[in-house]
Amino acid sequence: MYIEKLMKKLRKELRSGIYSYLVLSFLNRNGTMHGYAIRKEFERISDGKVVPSEGALYDILKSLQKLGLIEGEWVEAGKRLRKCYSITPLGKLVFEEMRAEIRLLEEIIRREVGE
Repeated sequence: MYIEKLMKKLRKELRSGIYSYLVLSFLNRNGTMHGYAIRKEFERISDGKVVPSEGALYDILKSLQKLGLIEGEWVEAGKRLRKCYSITPLGKLVFEEMRAEIRLLEEIIRREVGE
């Protein structure tokens, strides 16, 4: 029981920054996207194995928006309004820095596991 609780906490911490990085990556590559499209992109790249809940995704989007890394705009889509997000110039700079950090961590992990 304790290990399950511990793993849940550590998994949440690990994924939090990775989710933010991936959202910036999706917006950098695809341009403007609404939340559902971002969630579908998580499903696509992970074969459905790593997908943030809707609540977690919208918390990430709000946080990135508050930091000035993305901006949201309400857009009419058919008969409904959708909030669409795009990466800001600051977001692009931060994304590039995060990409370099991810590559460094990948290299360290590969060395540690002997690949």
